[in-house]
Amino acid sequence: MKSAFDIIIRPVLTEKSYDAMAEKKYTFEVAINANKTEIKKAVESAFEGVKVESVNTMRILGKIKRQGKTQGRRPERKKAIVTLKKGSKGIEFFEGMAAPEEA
Repeated sequence: MKSAFDIIIRPVLTEKSYDAMAEKKYTFEVAINANKTEIKKAVESAFEGVKVESVNTMRILGKIKRQGKTQGRRPERKKAIVTLKKGSKGIEFFEGMAAPEEA
């Protein structure tokens, strides 16, 4: 049995992901072989009091890089955008990251 931290590798912290946090959408880099059901269970068990409404996933193919005449490929990644239910509390890990917007 995989633990939640085998499935969730790290959070994705970009401007686009910060903007989505207002809508209770959080972005994580996850294991390539993880499916949506496993990701949902991992997020709910890793963060207490969180209820997941939906999970959207995308695979990012690694770029080809060259050094002289040899070439290689960067590793593939998989991202998951997790949407929380309306009554669910937010993920505390992200709360301190996003600065509140000033009016």
